[in-house]
Amino acid sequence: MEILTYNFFQNALLIGILASIACGIIGPFVVAKRISFLSGSIAHSSFGGIGLAYFLGFNPLIGAAIFSVMSALGIGVVSKKFKKNEDAAIGAMWSLGMAIGLVFIYLTPGYSADLFSYLFGNILMTSFTDLFLAVTLNIIIITSVFIFYRWFSAIIFDEEFAEVTNIATFPIYLFLLCLVALTIVILIRIVGVILVIALLTLPAASAQTFNKSFKKIIPWSIFFGCLFTTTGIFLSYYLNMPSGPMIIFVACLVYAGFLICDRLRLLQ
Repeated sequence: MEILTYNFFQNALLIGILASIACGIIGPFVVAKRISFLSGSIAHSSFGGIGLAYFLGFNPLIGAAIFSVMSALGIGVVSKKFKKNEDAAIGAMWSLGMAIGLVFIYLTPGYSADLFSYLFGNILMTSFTDLFLAVTLNIIIITSVFIFYRWFSAIIFDEEFAEVTNIATFPIYLFLLCLVALTIVILIRIVGVILVIALLTLPAASAQTFNKSFKKIIPWSIFFGCLFTTTGIFLSYYLNMPSGPMIIFVACLVYAGFLICDRLRLLQ
């Protein structure tokens, strides 16, 4: 337990908890609305902001936040207004964001040593600035969901009825995607752009296997997020393995276990 006395490890555990709160709140909406593909596109588009931030010399997470929100708005418009070509358009935005990021990184003088931390995550490199940004984003997410919870639930479970009752479903949907984008920014430092969608969805999916109440799924999702990140951090340190993949391995094993138990229960 001597590792707990080190500042970098304390920061890693803290941002893991902050990320778990964010993904535990937003993740159930993503799973229930079945917009994991859209969320994945937002995550990969954010890499363009990371590359731009490297090129201009400011915090990559700020660049990721800007690009994530912009791509969330663009993807939201595409998914609602261009149903016929939705998959192709979203795939194009996904690829474009990654391409922009790689171009700016190539144009940046010198070698970016921590580039892979944004692709695959490195929670042990968390700085105080990252923590401050994560706290700020969490406050925005928690406040927004607390205020708009009824409207989010309406467009997720019965969007057609919500439209009939004169709820502005389209702007609310775009706002939800923006919150997804901010959650992704928090998770990037932990598991990276490539694995971020797993941590956004697996805690909620695990909670959903034994819980039918949406309100109860949210706290369980937060709990599982904390469990996955904390366990993965300790395993990555003691096994000398990358933190992001270890967190996802833990999440996948737990989720697989719940699926097996659920299947066995149905067979009885």
